[in-house]
This record gives sequence, structure tokens and C-alpha cells, in this order.
Amino acid sequence: MSTPERSVGPLRFKRLKWVSFTHSCIYTALLICAFAIGKPQPFTFVLGLSHGLLWIFMSLACIAAARLRIVSLRLAVAVAVLGGIGPFFGSYEFIREDRSHADPESAQSPDDSEKTTVKSM
Repeated sequence: MSTPERSVGPLRFKRLKWVSFTHSCIYTALLICAFAIGKPQPFTFVLGLSHGLLWIFMSLACIAAARLRIVSLRLAVAVAVLGGIGPFFGSYEFIREDRSHADPESAQSPDDSEKTTVKSM
């Protein structure tokens, strides 16, 4: 069973997810440039600017997507608040939310699964 596409206008769950993964890759490259290979310019500047602009864009887009119920509030907070420190939090939340929508039975809490087991007996 396929899940319905969660989107409103240009805001699509999958599009935001892939931009988040791209942001995480850019941030990883920034960390490598800044700490492992001695801050080569202009690469460090370009990667830092890209990270900052993507964080602002993703924060605004995820807040709007949360208001439109495309993403959860938890995901929007992970991107907007924790994304400045490291966009990996947002990427993790996208994976988590995507899995919970793909398989509704795995998203049940343990209490819910016990109730369904008891009902079937």
C-alpha cells in the first residue's frame, strides 16, 4: 500500500527530505574543510555560506510545512532549532517520520500493539 504524497504547492515532503540530506552533506564537507584540512579558502567560505543559507531556507520551509501539516512539529523544531548546530538532527527526523508514515503498524506504541493482540484472542 502506497502512502499519499504529502505536499502543498512547491512544499513536498520528499523534496524537503532530499534538501535536508544535501544540507547534511554540505555541512559534513564544511567540517572536514574547517578542521581536517586547514580551512582552505574560498572552499570554507562557500561551504559555510551554503550551510547558513540552507539552514535559513530549511527553517522557514519546515515551519511553513508544519503549519500545512506536511511535516510534524517535532521535525520542524529539529530543523529550525537544532539545524544551526548540525543538520543531521533534521535528516534523522525526516528518516524517522518517513518510516513511520510508510509502515503505520510499526508506528504504534507498545500499548497499542498489546491492545490489538488482546482483541484478537
